[in-house]
Amino acid sequence: MSVFEFSAERPELVVRSPGASSTYIRLFDWARVDEYEVAFAVEAVADGLRACLDSVEVSVWDGVGDLADFLDGLARDFRGWEGKRTWTNNRLVLTAAFQAGGHVRLSWTLRFGIFAEDSWECALTTTLEAGEQMSGLAADVRSFLHQG
Repeated sequence: MSVFEFSAERPELVVRSPGASSTYIRLFDWARVDEYEVAFAVEAVADGLRACLDSVEVSVWDGVGDLADFLDGLARDFRGWEGKRTWTNNRLVLTAAFQAGGHVRLSWTLRFGIFAEDSWECALTTTLEAGEQMSGLAADVRSFLHQG
């Protein structure tokens, strides 16, 4: 089973750590909101856990930059960095930390109803090889976000 899977026929992206086939993040249900914004669903699945956001919207106005650009930057720095790097929008947070042995630990946090009484957060971590796997993930995320 591959670490990440992207199919143009079935536009979804699945990200999992090597050897952890039952724990994954899935991006799916991509839709173009308008010429400047796209939306997609995100699902986090692990042993006994399933959390899903029906709509995460990403626009050209997001001051935090494009998610694919963020992942490209991690792939370019395959030799490592200090501390954590974070990409965020109102519903999804991706935090990256470089680890010994040339791996990147990606913590995916899904957030629902930040200011509501029924708000929740769910975090799931995947670990990828800093070079080739990060480059492949960045390319697949770019293909997923910029389809259509």
